[in-house]
Amino acid sequence: MFKGNKKSLPVRYCQMCKKPMSWRKKWERCWEEVKYCSERCRRAAHAQRRDQTENDPL
Repeated sequence: MFKGNKKSLPVRYCQMCKKPMSWRKKWERCWEEVKYCSERCRRAAHAQRRDQTENDPL
């Protein structure tokens, strides 16, 4: 039975949740810039950075 060829695709880990993401055709042109597995992780990372900058005294 054919199981596909996903094992040969590049894998990257989400910077927020650390889950593995495999390459997608949709990301073909921007694979080097892909950091997050989902919109939810992207928003959470943005909120975390925003909170850190608000709490850091100058």
